[in-house]
Amino acid sequence: MTTTGIITTIAAGFIFPFVLSFVWGRIAGQGKTIGILVCGAFIIGMGWLLNHGAGAIVQGENAPWVDQAWAVGIGLIANGIYNKGSFKKSVPTLFASIAGGVLGGFILSCLP
Repeated sequence: MTTTGIITTIAAGFIFPFVLSFVWGRIAGQGKTIGILVCGAFIIGMGWLLNHGAGAIVQGENAPWVDQAWAVGIGLIANGIYNKGSFKKSVPTLFASIAGGVLGGFILSCLP
């Protein structure tokens, strides 16, 4: 992994959860369901395009496996702890997210 790859991976891993935590609550809170759909389409979609489509997060040979989901999860947990949130209250959501990821991975592995 090159130095440029390391820098872009770290930057993308920081920027995506930062933007998500900064913008999601404001847009989703104003628009309710429509706001959440807009956030999902634009923020998550644009983040995926930049991180995976444009290759801001480097993956492949000679690179650690890093995914934007890990970056978002760790970033939002760190943001919650920094803002004096309760980690204990987020544990059920954390386990549900892990179970959903495992289930989704299993379903994808069963597809031809």
